[in-house]
Amino acid sequence: MNLEKVVFGFFVLLAATLNFGFFIGDIANPDLHNIYELFAALAVSLIATVLKFGDRTQIGAVHLATSLVADLQLVAASVVWVWAKEISAEGMTAGHTASMVSLSGGALLANLVSVVLLVIETVTFHRG
Repeated sequence: MNLEKVVFGFFVLLAATLNFGFFIGDIANPDLHNIYELFAALAVSLIATVLKFGDRTQIGAVHLATSLVADLQLVAASVVWVWAKEISAEGMTAGHTASMVSLSGGALLANLVSVVLLVIETVTFHRG
């Protein structure tokens, strides 16, 4: 068993599941989207991105691209939250929540592509 692959797979899957946990629920109801889950998804996604830097293969490049897209989407969702809570006079509205959740949905799609790539890479791995 390759410990590096285990750690890599763990962070890829954890990023996807945390993102899914934040994404699921009524898109405009802020009570259903825990902000700590968004920040955990962002932190784990950034760790997964760092782990993807060492791979010099073509599939590694696509892994890195999907991770960068997820990071960008989650950073944007976090910026929307900071804007709504700290700067905007209206506070957290249904529109702000919908924007946050939509951006995390884009990140979720990128995470799912990464998980599919991981599964394909694992299935096509040849020993020997």
